[in-house]
Amino acid sequence: MPDTALAAPAVNQPHGAHYIAPDAHGQNFFAIDRSFQDLLSLYMDPALLKQVRPHFERLGDLAGNRLDDLAMTADRNLPVLHARDRYGRDEDWIEYHPSYREMEKIAFEEFGMHAMSHRAGVLGLDTPAHPLVKYGITYLFVQAEFGLMCPVSVSDTSNFIIKRFGSEPLKKLLLDRLLSQDPATMLKGTQFMTEKAGGSDVGALETEAERIGVGPDGVERWKLFGQKWFCSHADADVAVLLARPRGAAPGTRGLGMFAMPRRLEDGSRNAYRIVRLKDKLGTRSMASGEIVMDGAVAYLVGDVGQGFKQMMEQVNLSRLSHGVRAASMMRRCLNEALAAARGRRAFGKAIAEYPLLRRQLMKIMLPTEQALSMYAFSADAMGRAQAGDREAADLLRILTPVYKFRACRDNIPVASQALEVKGGLGYIEEWVTARLVRDAQVGTLWEGTSNINALDVVQRAVGKVGGHRTLTAALKDRFEQSKELPGQYKGLLGGTLERVERFVEAVAADPKHEKRCRLAAGALYHAASAALLAWEGATLGAKGGDARRLLLSRLVIEHRLAPQDPLSLSESDWEQEAMDLLLQDAPVSLAKATSLVG
Repeated sequence: MPDTALAAPAVNQPHGAHYIAPDAHGQNFFAIDRSFQDLLSLYMDPALLKQVRPHFERLGDLAGNRLDDLAMTADRNLPVLHARDRYGRDEDWIEYHPSYREMEKIAFEEFGMHAMSHRAGVLGLDTPAHPLVKYGITYLFVQAEFGLMCPVSVSDTSNFIIKRFGSEPLKKLLLDRLLSQDPATMLKGTQFMTEKAGGSDVGALETEAERIGVGPDGVERWKLFGQKWFCSHADADVAVLLARPRGAAPGTRGLGMFAMPRRLEDGSRNAYRIVRLKDKLGTRSMASGEIVMDGAVAYLVGDVGQGFKQMMEQVNLSRLSHGVRAASMMRRCLNEALAAARGRRAFGKAIAEYPLLRRQLMKIMLPTEQALSMYAFSADAMGRAQAGDREAADLLRILTPVYKFRACRDNIPVASQALEVKGGLGYIEEWVTARLVRDAQVGTLWEGTSNINALDVVQRAVGKVGGHRTLTAALKDRFEQSKELPGQYKGLLGGTLERVERFVEAVAADPKHEKRCRLAAGALYHAASAALLAWEGATLGAKGGDARRLLLSRLVIEHRLAPQDPLSLSESDWEQEAMDLLLQDAPVSLAKATSLVG
């Protein structure tokens, strides 16, 4: 008998790890995203695309690898507030994990995400970045890290506010540093809006402002007294906020806008404190806190009686960013769900082959692709508006809340569906799906809840300025001129848009229909995305590319805008064939796509 104590240990014994499905980590998130690449080729100037493509490729690799690792680590190592220094002085400061600081370097220093739309020179561009570039960078970055995108976005929009409304002396004091990529000089921005008395009801805020006077540098200074209740990027260098000058009118009419520095020009701490950090469900890498101001010095921004109106321009920029962030997170969810479904076997075959799971994958794919089309269309409209196109500016006015409303709402069920495809592992914090579910929730809260955005769409953009007609005209201008779309399908798209127009007009016209505002805003989103997907798919297919977006267009109409009998057992042959085509990687020819939708 051999001596078992001296026997060689067994090697390569199976332990079951090979049964665990892979995730999307380790891939280049730009290289694997043919939909994103296709839309860039449609919407972006070819010379610009050639110039920025290497940056997209580099960020895609970072997002799938190093940035993804950093995001996972930062999510587990939360920021810590230190109320005092070791001498007992009220020098409150926030300690971040090194992983978060490295992500900041990537966003602010390497890619200049806060500055690229405000000045030339970022990423080697000789002009400020087109919105398709800026939001394309956002789309790739957020697939790895959502929390830091808040500081990036509020820095970007703070720069916009001060550049747009600030006096020349104020710009001279702050703007070069706000737009710097040099960590030795850079100032990061934020906005503090919410108070205990006023969240969505901004006019109820209680913070007061007392005028000091104009300094030798020509900047008008005030003192602020009060509290801000939910301050994301709590330790930013400059916070843009609203306060009521003492004696001013109540409501939003009496609010002024101010820029409050973290430290004064002599380096001393300003008279406000971060009193605690929020223990949040998601975006945990980023510090959100509560602020108490006791005579904090702040600089007047713009007209002291137009603060709320000025702030709403920042809010609209942030809303558009939220739509893009939702599109980004949904893309990561789709990538994760496909990796799990194709890599996991059960009962002898990959779970992606089972009918129920395939239907579930389509429920993830469809809103993901809708949101991507809305990114491209909205960013294109913003670029034209910035160039002086008045019609594009009117289009952007309604697109922004429509996009923010529906994409952020869709992000929540998409994240939950992706977690379910992953199975029990999706619920474990070692995998990204659990964080995606947590982070998805905040999109329906920041920059207005779903109700607030739906009311903005229907009661203001539709009811006051007829924005739905501007949107319909812009969409028809795209698909009606397409020679590749079947005439019958053009008729279906046009009829759908007209039906949605009538519905939203009726909702806007009668206050008793307010409870239908969310349905109306969603209908506008679905009709718009169906038209865009059709035009995109037909145009790409005509160039010999992938026409699959045309199939997605018809799915939007049938599953989002057409009446459904939930108990019907009838099945559409075209839909089963379309699903088979959409769930494989091979391009769909234009002939095949038009045969299924026409």
